[in-house]
Amino acid sequence: MQSFSIEVSGRTVPGVYWLPNGAVRGVLLACHGGSGHKLSGAITAIVEEALPKGFAVVAIDGPVQGERRSDGLLDKVSAITSFRQAWKEGVGRLTMAEDMTAALDYVIALEQLGGKPACYIGVSMGTAYGIPLLAGSDRFAAAVIGLWSCGHVASEHLAGYANQISVPVCFTMQWEDEVFNRQSTIELYEAIGSTNKRLVAYPGPHRELDAQRLKESIAFLAQYLA
Repeated sequence: MQSFSIEVSGRTVPGVYWLPNGAVRGVLLACHGGSGHKLSGAITAIVEEALPKGFAVVAIDGPVQGERRSDGLLDKVSAITSFRQAWKEGVGRLTMAEDMTAALDYVIALEQLGGKPACYIGVSMGTAYGIPLLAGSDRFAAAVIGLWSCGHVASEHLAGYANQISVPVCFTMQWEDEVFNRQSTIELYEAIGSTNKRLVAYPGPHRELDAQRLKESIAFLAQYLA
């Protein structure tokens, strides 16, 4: 694991990346949820599942999380409270895509990983910021997103960006999600422009990717490393 910090349009972007023990087959850009940060349990779970598949993994802190917080707090309550307010105010709405792109480019250049396929994984907040990142981009081989809806507060712009996505997408949702309306979540999936997409619904309330849900997500991405 290596930490780094880069400047993007006057913003300091703290990040971290991991390399597998063997050959790197691809680079996975991972984004945490609203209550997390770049070293949260959700990200480290992704790392543990992705490294054996030959992925290098890159993650940065969200716009009001982790090392970007002036108070240094890493607890989930502080993070989610700050994120919800920031999202309503438009903080990071499009600049997170710039930050994640710059971090991905930095690690690829630093570790000489040019030519390796890149994939993206990010649910909940990772989808809110990930959809503009994926829109119109041909640099990603595949993506896993979900746990967000176009009917959520300040999310009216996402359907338009989703329609510009052309890469293979696995969209995951929780059937009893108490945060995001079921129908408007499905509507966001339907807005995705890719002809290669799948909707995977799991029982239960809103939660990060873990266990079998995470295994299936990484397996979906790994098939595009050939």
